[in-house]
Amino acid sequence: MQDRQEQISQVVVTAEQMRDIEERIFTAGMPVVALMEKVAGLIARRIQALIPFSVKEKSRVGILVGPGHNGGDALVVARELHFRGYEVWIYSSFSKLKELTSQHLQYAQSLGIPVYQTIAQLPNADFLIDGLFGFGLERTLTDPIASAINQLNEFSVPIISIDLPSGLHTDTGEVLGTAICATHTFCLGLWKLAFLQDQALDYLGKVELIDFDIPLADVQAVLGDTPRIKRITPATALSTLPLPRPPVTHKYKEGHLLLICGSRRYAGGAILTGLGARASGVGMLSIAVPESLKPLLVSHLPEALIVGCPETESGAIAHLKLPENTDLSSFNAIACGPGLTRDATPIVQAVIESDGSANAKGERPLLLDADGLNILAQMGTIPTLQKRQAVTVLTPHTGEFQRLFPDVADAKKDRVKAVQEAASQSGAVVLLKGARTAIANPQGAVWINPESTPALARGGSGDVLTGLLSGLLAQAATKQIPVEDIVATAAWWHSQTGILAAQERTELGVDAFTLTQYLMKVLSKVKRL
Repeated sequence: MQDRQEQISQVVVTAEQMRDIEERIFTAGMPVVALMEKVAGLIARRIQALIPFSVKEKSRVGILVGPGHNGGDALVVARELHFRGYEVWIYSSFSKLKELTSQHLQYAQSLGIPVYQTIAQLPNADFLIDGLFGFGLERTLTDPIASAINQLNEFSVPIISIDLPSGLHTDTGEVLGTAICATHTFCLGLWKLAFLQDQALDYLGKVELIDFDIPLADVQAVLGDTPRIKRITPATALSTLPLPRPPVTHKYKEGHLLLICGSRRYAGGAILTGLGARASGVGMLSIAVPESLKPLLVSHLPEALIVGCPETESGAIAHLKLPENTDLSSFNAIACGPGLTRDATPIVQAVIESDGSANAKGERPLLLDADGLNILAQMGTIPTLQKRQAVTVLTPHTGEFQRLFPDVADAKKDRVKAVQEAASQSGAVVLLKGARTAIANPQGAVWINPESTPALARGGSGDVLTGLLSGLLAQAATKQIPVEDIVATAAWWHSQTGILAAQERTELGVDAFTLTQYLMKVLSKVKRL
């Protein structure tokens, strides 16, 4: 059984769900004032750890106070920092405050903490604490508060936001007119969905969860025993890595993967996909490429079975020519797309339209990427996939996603909703690439990868992911591990590899080939931690 901390670290909530959870806590008898004191005390201690007090150079702190309980949290923090010797001032321009917030403001003033109502009055500060708006903001901010936020962002001092940078939509991460550009954000209690939306990342800064001991029973009462949206954590990803193997086994029991990839124009795609698959530990790897690429692939992947296929005049695969007594049902998983070009359209169509049912070895998932996705979009994504019986895994970036699913929610505005709708309508497991990669299954469950690096924004990085993921899928097909869990694990492994490589070589030093060299290195490192 997972411990409480691990379960809490996975949970992601919407604003409505957070309200319901807090309401259960208050209904059970927790006074609002007591919870505010506890939360603000935890925040104050973290701020002191981040920015220690110095007697010689007294830290000057500006507290930005909004009308609600987020402002109340900020005022308690102001009081605690004042008592510990920080030089504190308060900015509050709202004429009406919630009763508890108003009481805290009155007490702060009684302590001699100055309060200012206009930006022009504000003295200098070493850092600011943003308590203007917490979770649940839905309206677009207008003047005068919008102008005030813009001016505060120009102060060129660190800003620490309480719960969420003011001005961000809690669920979508949309900027509601304008928003605080935080350097550090303390998310309170449970992770809010905005923290996992790409469009919010420029405003969040470094993020940290302040766990104030919400009972798991209250979380489960609102979200159910299995939350629909979860963060991928190291513990969940590593629970199956490396994939378990019995003492007595052989290569075909550890998964047989077929990669269909490459063309004369894009030979590198086949190599990178193969190297990603190699790192997965798959028992047997077959790679179908145009005949002219066979010597090149053999030189890079001598352990793989390289299947040379007849090719078109443009150097694409003309048709599959698998070894004798072998057909598509001989494999535990198939991945199709990297480097193919659209000249290979008949091949992709044939693979997609193949039986796709469970064979004697178990489910045979099909992974489509790159030109595999572009060709699927031409065929009509949803009606085509609805005919398949086995699992299909799609790994699009945002542009490919929009071509595949033009009628679902806008992935640029709400990638979580978009990927849920796409998976539900198509019956596929959909991995939407991005700074916060989101994965959904047809039942609406979503995994989100909470960490990545811009180092992965390089040509070929996606090919490496395709190989790694498809290799894990081939192995998992013999081990009864849910496909979406394997997809989440592969996304986490891939991003952690990029993070480690960027730390050692800088972000500019992580090309796709270098990435393949770190796949096993990062796994060995995290398993030791």
